Amino acid sequence: MIDQITVDRIMDAAQIVDVVSDFVTLKRRGVNYVGLCPFHSDKTPSFYVSPSKNICKCFACGEGGTSVHFIMKHEQLSYYEALKFLAKKYSIEVKEKELTDEQKQAFNERESLFILNNYAKDYFINTLQNHLEGKNIGLSYFRERGFRDDIIKKFQLGYSLEQKDALYQDAVKNGYNKEYLFKTGLVIQGENNYVADRFRGRVMFPVHTLSGKVVAFGGRILKKAENTGKYVNSPESEIYHKSDQLYGIYFAKQSITKADRCYLVEGYTDVISMHQAGIENVVASSGTALTHGQIKLIHRFTSNITVLYDGDAAGIKAALRGIDLLLEEGLNIKVVLLPDGEDPDSFARKHNASTLLSYLEQNENDFIRFKTNLLLKDAGNDPIKRAALISDIVKSISLIPDQIIRSVYIRDCSGLLEVDERVLVNEINKQIYSNLDKKGASNYQQNSDPVQIPAYAEAPEEITSSPAYSSALDKFERNVIYYVIRYGNLPLISDPEEAQTDEPIPTVIEYVKFDLERDNLQLQNPLFRQIFEEAVLHLEEEDFHTNKFFLSHPDNQISKIAAEIMSDRYQLSKIYLKQYGENLPREETPLAEELQLMASVPRVMIELKYEYFSLRMKQVMEELSKAQNSGNMDLAIEKMKEKAQLQIIKKELVKILGERIVLKM
Repeated sequence: MIDQITVDRIMDAAQIVDVVSDFVTLKRRGVNYVGLCPFHSDKTPSFYVSPSKNICKCFACGEGGTSVHFIMKHEQLSYYEALKFLAKKYSIEVKEKELTDEQKQAFNERESLFILNNYAKDYFINTLQNHLEGKNIGLSYFRERGFRDDIIKKFQLGYSLEQKDALYQDAVKNGYNKEYLFKTGLVIQGENNYVADRFRGRVMFPVHTLSGKVVAFGGRILKKAENTGKYVNSPESEIYHKSDQLYGIYFAKQSITKADRCYLVEGYTDVISMHQAGIENVVASSGTALTHGQIKLIHRFTSNITVLYDGDAAGIKAALRGIDLLLEEGLNIKVVLLPDGEDPDSFARKHNASTLLSYLEQNENDFIRFKTNLLLKDAGNDPIKRAALISDIVKSISLIPDQIIRSVYIRDCSGLLEVDERVLVNEINKQIYSNLDKKGASNYQQNSDPVQIPAYAEAPEEITSSPAYSSALDKFERNVIYYVIRYGNLPLISDPEEAQTDEPIPTVIEYVKFDLERDNLQLQNPLFRQIFEEAVLHLEEEDFHTNKFFLSHPDNQISKIAAEIMSDRYQLSKIYLKQYGENLPREETPLAEELQLMASVPRVMIELKYEYFSLRMKQVMEELSKAQNSGNMDLAIEKMKEKAQLQIIKKELVKILGERIVLKM
């Protein structure tokens, strides 16, 4: 954990122009700089860098933020890794939380294992390139597979000699700890001091972490041997957990981000051949079923996954079970079935990038539809098999967290399966409730609390927690957060002289808090609510400044919202321009906004309330219609009374809105 003082030093030292210019050619344009966006295919410069605000933003794709955000996105690093990256650039010593003796020992051991793996990687490469056996067997094999020398070098491929303990002897001679050789799994230890290299007689494939460290190895044997697997992998260790690693992720992460898509294959050579063909946004599960850890790793860079299958029907059905985990994470999944007799490795070696991409794009299918059609072929007219098929599809659809996407799949599958849509809905609802009971928590509802509407116009929870309700309110809640982040500490004044009076003047944060609490309201968007609650919590601290605090917030989502808000383009109202003159320079805009806080902050609060009650009015009208159609007159009368109350409230809000003069464009 990096202490806050060090974080502040890094943020102060990391000048955005200096950081971005290491990766992007910038040209001065007025007070800002501009260049081609590195995050999408930019033909005309749309990436703006603001030295005064110390942030960047692409006005085409929307990417941007502080120096830390830029490094996180460009180098595909975590928040703390990006801080360390910048600390190294500016020669800032990173002070982390003091570790206990046990933590220090564990940390030192982990570093030692990584160092040993790096040595082994270099040893295997040297053996492949310079040893007679390595060149004749290992290098010949790779070249027979069609791998170019630059690809062999890129993926750091190597060879382990057939000699029983060649690596072990070399490592001990170079002073490496025997215990760590056993812990990494590079060497096997047996009875009577028996030792042997795990990967002897195999070509070697290093497995890299997201940051490029060698965490494990895979080795393929080249000669026929009984009772020996074709591939042998490193065992689990202090640094290697198979369920959290994907082969090729280090080489693919930037391409995945740029393409906003990840191709998922099975083995090492599938990844390497596709890279050689020019498709770099590809990773492999290394022949194992997908895990939550691997899926989260992909989800860091994209929500779009295309799974490549060969024509082996049995293999496809086995792999389908792992794909359900992707659905549960809310990912958009496509499937490509390769021609008979082809796998990603062989198919990629026969095509260049353009033809391969063209084939993948033209032959990808939606996963649910693909799975339904595949299982339908097996089921035929057998009613028992068709019932099992429906249950299988229902289970997959129930895992999808987005209700709208689920409804689309239900409609499609209803036609494909020739089953009434209502039957599917009922079965899916049963499955969802079953999943909730098993997990004890919901992945299928919004993780935000319902909005607290006043008692005279209270909306039911199923309405306020719906995605549609949340998205309708987001832009209005964002307007409130805009003023909290930019001007939260400032007093709500329209005249600088007012700040000199003895009368207590509330800050922006204090006013928003008061205005929400008096109507029993709270922000519904969980990120906006967290921002506001933290602003209230830290308000009394002397050195607390909302914009600086949230720009360097450890939660990447929050700091990114702050960066976007600090880069927003706002236009002065006509009333203000008439009062202060249309020749006001652009640089005076922040001052102009500060002078208008007394008008603008109450206005955005009223706009938010108006939207709350407008949404409730819409729901009341629907409920009234249903009550009248069903003949429930008691309920209809109740809804008519609530409608009348809401009309009075909205009328008052409209009147107040009409009197406000500052408009946010």
